[in-house]
Amino acid sequence: MTGPSLSPGADPAHLTRPRRVVIVDDSVFLRRWLRVVLEGNRRLAVVGEAGDAQEARAVIKATRPDVITLDIEMPGMDGLNFLEKLMRLNPLPVVMFSGMTTGNSEATVRALMLGAVDCLEKPENGSDQRLRDNIARRVFAAACSQVQAPSRPRTGGPVRAASTPFGRWPLILIGASTGGVAALDTLIDGLDPAGPPVVIVQHMPGTYLVSFSQLLDRRFAQQVSLAEPGMTLGPGQIVLAPALGEHTEIDRRAGAWEIRLTPDRGGARHVPSVDRLFASAAPHGQDVIAAILTGLGRDGATGMKALREAGAITFAQDAQSSTVYGMPRVAWETGAALVQAPLTELPDRINEAAARHRAQQTGHRP
Repeated sequence: MTGPSLSPGADPAHLTRPRRVVIVDDSVFLRRWLRVVLEGNRRLAVVGEAGDAQEARAVIKATRPDVITLDIEMPGMDGLNFLEKLMRLNPLPVVMFSGMTTGNSEATVRALMLGAVDCLEKPENGSDQRLRDNIARRVFAAACSQVQAPSRPRTGGPVRAASTPFGRWPLILIGASTGGVAALDTLIDGLDPAGPPVVIVQHMPGTYLVSFSQLLDRRFAQQVSLAEPGMTLGPGQIVLAPALGEHTEIDRRAGAWEIRLTPDRGGARHVPSVDRLFASAAPHGQDVIAAILTGLGRDGATGMKALREAGAITFAQDAQSSTVYGMPRVAWETGAALVQAPLTELPDRINEAAARHRAQQTGHRP
C-alpha cells in the first residue's frame, strides 16, 4: 500500500520527529490502552490526554499536537460539537473513535463531513495485534494529512425530469478513501442535480455507509441510496457501494446502466474495490467519466487506466486539496488520470464533460 503523501512545502526537520498525538476520551481505560497501542509505533508519541472538551482545549494549547484522537461521546460538550469548534478556530487532523451503534455511526459521518480525517471503531478485542497495527497506521496517516476546511453548502434545486433516454446518459464513477466523506460532500454539492447517474466507492465500514447515504439523500436534490443488485440507474441518481463483502460493478443492458454485486473471491485489499468498479465499466469507457479523490493507498489506479484506454474522461484530485494524496497521486503518476485538478474545480469539469457527451449523443451543442 502506498503511504500518504507529505504536505506540500513541509519542513523536512519536522518530518524526522515522531508525530505528536493527543488522546481525548472520557474513558481512562481506553486512554491508557490507546496510549500503549500508539506508542508501540516509533513514528508516534502521545504528548497528552484529556477526559473532556474543556481539558482537551488546554492540553492541545500546551502540547501543539499533529493529530488528535477524539471520542464521539463525552460528558459536557460532546465530540461533535467540540470538533466543529476546533475546525473553525484551530483546525487539526482528527481521528474519531466511536462505538458501533446506529446513533454513533451517524454522528461519526457528520464528524467526517465537518473535516475529521478518519473514523475508527472502539475495539471489542483490544489484544488483536492486527487491529492495533491498523489503528497506529491510520493515526499516523492522519497526522501526515492536510486538514481541509469544510465547504459551505449550496442549496440544491429540484431534479428536473429527463427527456433523454437513459442510454444517452454517461455514467459518473467516483472512488475515495481517507478524507473522502468531506470531499464527496463538496463534489456532489457542485454536480448538476439532474445530471448523469453517479456510482461511488468510499472506503468505510458498512454501518457508516448507511448513515452517509441517508445524510446525503437528505442534504441534496439527487436521490441517494446504497447500490442494490439489478438497480437501473438514471439521471439525478447517486448510489454508494455497500460494504457487505461484495464488489459493486456495472452492467449495461439495452442501453441502460445497471448495478451488479459480485461476491469477493479473495485477493482484493478493499471490498468494495474502486478498481473493480472502474474495470467493470471499461467495456463502455467512451460513455464513462471517472474521478479518484483523496485517499490512502492505490485503489482505483489500475481500473482507471483501463477506463482511460477505453476512451473515458478521467480525473484525479490534486495534492493541495487532498487530505491524503495517495490514491489520486498513483492515478496521476501512472497516467490513469487525464486531468488533475483541485477539488473545488472538479464538479464543473465533470459537468462540462457530461454536457459534451450528451451533445455528441444528441447532435446539439452543450
